Amino acid sequence: MDFEFATEHESFRKEFRDWLAANLPPELCLDDASDDRVASDRDTFERRRVWQKTMHAAGWVGITWPKEYGGRDAGLIERVIWDEEYTAARAPVLPGNMGLSLVGPTIIHWGTAEQKRRHLPAILNADDIWCQGFSEPGAGSDLASLRTRAVDQGDHFVVNGQKVWTSGAHFAHWIILLVRTNPDVPKHQGISCLLVPMATPGVAVRPLVLMTGHHHFNEVFFTDVVVPKANLLGPVNQGWKVSTTTLMYERHSAGGRSHTAQIARLIDLARQVEIDGRPAWDHPGIRQRLAQLAIDSEALKYTRLRSLTRQLRGEPPGPEGSVLKLSGSELGVRIADAAGELLGMHDGAGRAALVQPRAGRAAIHDLGRHERDPAQHHRRARARTAARLSRGAQAGSESRKLSSARSKASG
Repeated sequence: MDFEFATEHESFRKEFRDWLAANLPPELCLDDASDDRVASDRDTFERRRVWQKTMHAAGWVGITWPKEYGGRDAGLIERVIWDEEYTAARAPVLPGNMGLSLVGPTIIHWGTAEQKRRHLPAILNADDIWCQGFSEPGAGSDLASLRTRAVDQGDHFVVNGQKVWTSGAHFAHWIILLVRTNPDVPKHQGISCLLVPMATPGVAVRPLVLMTGHHHFNEVFFTDVVVPKANLLGPVNQGWKVSTTTLMYERHSAGGRSHTAQIARLIDLARQVEIDGRPAWDHPGIRQRLAQLAIDSEALKYTRLRSLTRQLRGEPPGPEGSVLKLSGSELGVRIADAAGELLGMHDGAGRAALVQPRAGRAAIHDLGRHERDPAQHHRRARARTAARLSRGAQAGSESRKLSSARSKASG
């Protein structure tokens, strides 16, 4: 098997890498962008919108979208290279990622000409930010049992119900919404998909606030919400097929993140931090642990390549996507734990962290900045621990629900 990229692909990589180096604002950089995938405040969100507009103007957004819809019509390999370079540059998750990766491609597949004209340019340019209204309190692992109801009133639907675990709903302008339009048929056959402005009267967003005050999940309530028939995506009562399209795009994009750069920074940190008068890297136990992280990261790399091979052959997604999502998340936690311990050693608190490794898991954010004030960064890392644990628990719950839904959809 040849793991080398073709000359034109390496040219694409260099072009994007050079552009990021020249244009990415340092203040937007994050060591673990997935942990802050939804901005923690409005100002950060707006700065990221400006960044997406800058990228779009330069032709670096929606690169795999067809040219007729504003993309570059690039191939899957270019998309993989884009992901690798964007992650390596420590760039933030784009605020329009939901629209770019899931909603936009679904509209391209199912949308009317008017829906494509209205929504696709706004998604690319971050003029419209989207959220996903699929899960409900009683319809997570069994998505088709959803109860949010849309009643046909001639030229419009009237929607009542609730969605939950809706990431970024407090920033979103639109929601792609699954509703039940026929309760008298088998559950998979009575669902429709609507495109709903979040500013519509009767739509209410209630934050799910973590113990630290931060939130990125929300509940969304619909009370007598009027949705025009023109906002129906796909045929009425065929929303399960539409949602399957969305979830398949999510499966194709899952697990693309690499941890190589984080581990390299962690190893560099281990060479600087001293334990008992010598660098942490010189201690066999620590060196073995970091080496294991590197080995596991390399194993995930080849799992990603297997997933890529399936897609290039035109085959349906296999188990690689689920493996990458689960194993990649766990590897990220282990890297963060190790970072917290090493930063703790920097100010004398490391031995406690060795006993309770998860106490420092959020310190991955400080890998590139520990030299300036290691003690301060370690204290900040510990202060963020509760938030990481809480967010991880809720994200894991939602991931399991969606994974189950995907399995049902593909089955």
